[in-house]
Amino acid sequence: MKTVFVLNGPNLNLLGTREPAVYGAQTLADVEQLCAAACARHGFALRFHQSNHEGTLLDWIHEAGRLHAAGQLAGVVLNAGAYTHTSIALPDAIKGTGVTLIELHISNVHARESFRHHSYLSAVAKAVMCGFGVPGYGLAIDAMALQAGG
Repeated sequence: MKTVFVLNGPNLNLLGTREPAVYGAQTLADVEQLCAAACARHGFALRFHQSNHEGTLLDWIHEAGRLHAAGQLAGVVLNAGAYTHTSIALPDAIKGTGVTLIELHISNVHARESFRHHSYLSAVAKAVMCGFGVPGYGLAIDAMALQAGG
């Protein structure tokens, strides 16, 4: 059984209370349940994490890379939050591990402040998804399954 890592960056632990007009009323626990159901549909194991710390996200990408090297990873769905627009280390880790990555955003970042329009992750991502709200997580896992041939 292959694994999908779903990684969430800073402030995503505040889902449900942080700017509900932008991010919706669903909580991170709701997102995890949605991801678990999507993974179960496709026969994937789920590793679901959130951290406000860049280094912790890097450690999880490195862990995903070890599974990738062993042929046990379907891919990574990454909502890096603000690190999307600031981190050089995250794309370096993605390139260094060779993981298949879908960059995900709950809101349409291109319809928001101009600083959100640039992503350091997009160049190393297999695909970029934004604006689908929380259901985008399930769509990203569905897309991962299509890429994996299932």
